Amino acid sequence: MIQIDDFMDLIALRSSVRSYDPHPVEKSKIMLLLEAARLAPSAVNFQPWMFLIITGDEGKSAVRQCYDRDWITQAPVYIVACGDHKISWHRQADGKDHCDIDIAIAIEHICLCAAAQGIGSCCVCNFDPLKLKEYLQLSEDIEPVAIIPIGYQANEEVVRPKKRKTVEEISKWVED
Repeated sequence: MIQIDDFMDLIALRSSVRSYDPHPVEKSKIMLLLEAARLAPSAVNFQPWMFLIITGDEGKSAVRQCYDRDWITQAPVYIVACGDHKISWHRQADGKDHCDIDIAIAIEHICLCAAAQGIGSCCVCNFDPLKLKEYLQLSEDIEPVAIIPIGYQANEEVVRPKKRKTVEEISKWVED
């Protein structure tokens, strides 16, 4: 069993990396990231996800046309997390689609697994999804939800202290 202190240290260690070393990421480590995503829970276990691993220059260039920031060019790997709205669970009471929630959980599994392996990651959602969908030739029901740059963190970047609200600010006990 994992020690809770180790788990909390991993959570504290994980950060959004925006400076990457050019060293390639080993395929075995990328496969562990995908295995972590595969094991993520999803509503009704529908697993409405697909992960596209982009390592080639042409593919990475196309992704950069959808997210034009210099820092992302350093990452040797992009994982595009996609959701399938046709197979995702929709809550019966109001029809709420849980695809984005399921994908977010799988993405966090990827990011935590990356941190555990000494690999940097960042969840990027500020991109042009229509351009990316067209480039990837995704069907109507498949949506690119996030781009996750993956790579070894550049030496000069350090993990910044996390600025978070207190537990009291984000929680309320309902005991009645």
